[in-house]
Amino acid sequence: MEAATTSNYSPEEIKQIRFEYKTLLKSVDMKNDTDRKNIRAAFELAVDAHHKQRRKSGEPYVLHPIEVARICVQEIGLGPTAVICAFLHDVVEDTDVTLEDLEEQFGSKVTMIVDGLTKLDKAFDIKSPQAENFKKILQTLTKDVRVVLIKMADRLHNMRTLGSMPKHKQLKIASETAFIYAPLAHRLGLYNIKTEYQDICMKITDYENYKMIANKLAATKVQRNAYIDSFIDPIKRELDETGLKYRILGRPKSISSIWKKIQTKKVPFEQIYDLFAVRIILDVSAKMEKRKSWLVYSVVTDYYKPIPERLKDWISTPKSNGYESLHTTVVGPEGRFVEVQVRSERMDEVAERGFAAHWKYKKMYSENVFDYWINSIRELLEAPSTDALEFVNDFKANLFSEEVYVYTPKGDMRILPKGATPLDFAFGIHTQIGSHCTSAKVNGRMVPLGYKLENGDKIYLTTSANQKPNMAWLDMVITSKAKSNIRTAIRKERNKAGELGKEALMRKFNSIKARWEEDNLNIIVKVFNISSHLELYYEISQDKSWLSNLKKFEVKNGKLIFIKKVEAPVNRPRISIPKHRKKAVDQPKLLINGENGEKYKYSLSNCCNPVQGDLVFAFNAVGAGVKIHRTICPNATSMMANYGHRIMKAEWASLNNIDFVADLTITGTDGRGVVQQLTNVITDLGIDMRSITMTGIEGIYEGKISVFVNNTNTLNNLIITLKQEKGVNSVIRTN
Repeated sequence: MEAATTSNYSPEEIKQIRFEYKTLLKSVDMKNDTDRKNIRAAFELAVDAHHKQRRKSGEPYVLHPIEVARICVQEIGLGPTAVICAFLHDVVEDTDVTLEDLEEQFGSKVTMIVDGLTKLDKAFDIKSPQAENFKKILQTLTKDVRVVLIKMADRLHNMRTLGSMPKHKQLKIASETAFIYAPLAHRLGLYNIKTEYQDICMKITDYENYKMIANKLAATKVQRNAYIDSFIDPIKRELDETGLKYRILGRPKSISSIWKKIQTKKVPFEQIYDLFAVRIILDVSAKMEKRKSWLVYSVVTDYYKPIPERLKDWISTPKSNGYESLHTTVVGPEGRFVEVQVRSERMDEVAERGFAAHWKYKKMYSENVFDYWINSIRELLEAPSTDALEFVNDFKANLFSEEVYVYTPKGDMRILPKGATPLDFAFGIHTQIGSHCTSAKVNGRMVPLGYKLENGDKIYLTTSANQKPNMAWLDMVITSKAKSNIRTAIRKERNKAGELGKEALMRKFNSIKARWEEDNLNIIVKVFNISSHLELYYEISQDKSWLSNLKKFEVKNGKLIFIKKVEAPVNRPRISIPKHRKKAVDQPKLLINGENGEKYKYSLSNCCNPVQGDLVFAFNAVGAGVKIHRTICPNATSMMANYGHRIMKAEWASLNNIDFVADLTITGTDGRGVVQQLTNVITDLGIDMRSITMTGIEGIYEGKISVFVNNTNTLNNLIITLKQEKGVNSVIRTN
């Protein structure tokens, strides 16, 4: 660290920076002196370039790239080139260093990776900066996967240090992470990173439930550890007799996965029995992995009864991201379910470090399990569409977690996402086969093109040169490749038809003596709320009578002028709200970006029904005003990830006596008087009910109740009281 640079850091900071750097070097596998020299040069460049910058926490900014490099090495398993790029990943974006400077000092490979990690210029007029930047990263993925892996490390450190950021920025970053980065981490086999992403996201967006589960896990830690020890003891005794080299790990499932199970099963924490996961890792040769794993399975199931439908053999058929493991769930002591995972040390490294570890063992495979996926991303990037939002949503559809294994007529296996159809299969074989597919047979039986494929299906396709994709096909496919190719084909057809519509409109302009110019076309699309000129041409081509709509304009000096009609006012009866209650139609007091919310003419969204006291944010819905959403709204993740620039900070200014609508789902044991029992509780608390519906099947009921409440305190008190009622199993607030 040069003297000129070190003068910008305190002695304590210089000591800390040097310590972190030297600690990192101990874990980097450097092949030669060139690696050592370039790492040192990149470190010194980062220290110098970022010397004026501080993180929100106040610490020197350069500690961030050092930590990103550490994550790359220790948690993902990357090497010296990744360390160099991690040190430099922000210098082009945040400092005066240019890509040309990096090219001269470190060469083209490092420059290409850093360029992929550099955000687009904010001055660009783009619909969604987040989507454009993510597309830019993915364009480099097909050249060098380290771009995405370093980005994952960068995002992980940012998530770990989000506490120093304002709440609304935490929400935006967390939503973007949940929307794209967590599924991508799963797809790359980075399961630990994916889990940490999801837990931190939940801690930010749904802190109350996160804290509830964390506290209950902490309270039961001693009993849980004792249970796992008692579960493992007989297995260890038997394994020791076999002479196998192994290690056993026992740990609870993540907070976010437990919460997901609580929501899907609609049961309280105490009724989630498969909180435990035990992993048995074998130190065996590659040749003996499969045989010894099944031996361990036999040992486990000799002691504990297995649940057959929970057996997953990802050793015989690995997941498409390279994951291999043998999973089973057994009934342990006290009737509790325990998931047991059996794998080799090699499999464990691939499972823990994903893509990076897979490349280390690539020579052991006849084919690269990632090639198919990366090729599909390449095809998606090469599609004619330039809409980054469309690209990101198609790409996300490709990050499937569950898979089906299907076969061609010749017996070649294809891996598709669960829910895929014969059309997805057809486009996966070849774009032309998909575009001209007319029918499909599955296992010798004729099925619709939208039929959902299952494991082991053998598919036969029929094609015709006269067949063309249509809009209905988009509802029959789920893979990004199929969606992208269908949209492209439809656009080509629409553009071809649009040319005929354009010619018809030009003739009409000529007949009414209107000039063919941008302003005249713009006023037409504005008046009729049409998205673009191309869409206008297409509508004219599909409806020959459409041109009669131009009677609504008059022409003056070649210019179209819309004739506005003034309609007589209609007398409508006024709806009066009882004076004893202010309903949710009244505006609560909110601050938006620190200002009086009334300035923004906001409204509460119907998709999540915010209640006074909920954590909320404001979303500028162009053309529809400002909408207030809960941070755990079903649409929040997508909105914040794709349109982060439209998100505004929102907070309740004061608690007012205004009623909000809240919806609850209640399950329990069915019996006489259930409806009266629940309505009595609600009435006794002084809460008014909006609606109630009940359905009962085989002794179990599910109720949907809508109530008026003033704030979250009232709502939470109602939920707690209902849960205490006899026969009530669960009470969940729903959107």
